Amino acid sequence: MKSLFMIFFCATAASAQPNLTLVPVASELEQPVGIVTAGDSRLFIIEKPGRIVIYDGTQVLPVPFLDVHTQVFPDPDGDSEHGLLGLAFDRVDRRFFYVDYVDLGGDITIDRYQVSADPNLADPNSETLVLKIPHPASSRHYGGQLQFGPDGYLYISVGDGGKTGDVDGNAQNVNVLLGKILRIDVSSLPYSIPPSNPFDNEVWSIGLRNPWRFSFDRITGDMWIADVGQNDWEEVDFQPAGSVGGQNYGWHMMEGDHCFSPSFDCEQDSFTMPVLEYGHIFGACSVIGGYRYRGARYPRMAGMYFYGDFCTGTIFGATQLDDGQWDGEALRTTTLMITSFGEDQNGELYVADLKGGGIFHITDSVEAQPRRRAVGK
Repeated sequence: MKSLFMIFFCATAASAQPNLTLVPVASELEQPVGIVTAGDSRLFIIEKPGRIVIYDGTQVLPVPFLDVHTQVFPDPDGDSEHGLLGLAFDRVDRRFFYVDYVDLGGDITIDRYQVSADPNLADPNSETLVLKIPHPASSRHYGGQLQFGPDGYLYISVGDGGKTGDVDGNAQNVNVLLGKILRIDVSSLPYSIPPSNPFDNEVWSIGLRNPWRFSFDRITGDMWIADVGQNDWEEVDFQPAGSVGGQNYGWHMMEGDHCFSPSFDCEQDSFTMPVLEYGHIFGACSVIGGYRYRGARYPRMAGMYFYGDFCTGTIFGATQLDDGQWDGEALRTTTLMITSFGEDQNGELYVADLKGGGIFHITDSVEAQPRRRAVGK
């Protein structure tokens, strides 16, 4: 594995790498932390204080799609990780959607709602509790990502509870839902446990610190998990499509590809090592997971996995080498406080800026050329 510690500011190959430009599409948002598609031309934008707004392709609609700010633990100074954190639309019935937030008691809450007769408005009275996860120890490490996998199940990222070094051992305890990726069947409520889950409970994979954002490759079904590090290393984990689950990504014994606790001789054959990592240099602090580009407009971005860093605003792109390893390159340094990436119905990519309250379309200076129509004589 090639460490980004070594290549953080290395020049990229101009002939092959995209020349990224960020095109503003929405502004004056309040702490945007998520960008979600419902399979149509709209983008649903999660605002951390407790609202979801819609960008319809030309403007942000003035009335929120959903407003649950009275149910969300307040964070007026932006110092904690409280808030409305995740959104996913049901893959089978788009009338239903799921939200992940920190409730007034400080616990992780996942609710299901239904879209009203107006497709731009949720029915606020349709709230149904899906899952509540106690989170008593800290105001950090909630995870917060919701996505339906190719298998139709709902996947949920959950942080380790927030204590330094995970001293409670939550991430390695298969009987605790903290520090995990969960997988549940919400085809009917109350939810059920998929029979193929590896630990006979909600847990799908273990050994994670704060998997704030993960995604599925819309073509292959592979899963990408960006796990925020503690002292020195940020990591991106990879789970191939068709996995039977049960992966152990190593925290708190390992941070990235390195020993954490204990500080040496920590490696175990059962651990799944990250495919990408980078160190806390030049101000880097928190990896923000993104998506593998599957759009059609920018051929130099094709198949590249995009991710970023919250503190430096750097946007990385990773490509797979001939030997199967992944190589990450810093493609653009920005002034953004990156909180999330998102993709639209066509696979085009977007990035959210917490500090400036904006959403940007990630573009390349080289676009695909339209095919010429053959003209017969």
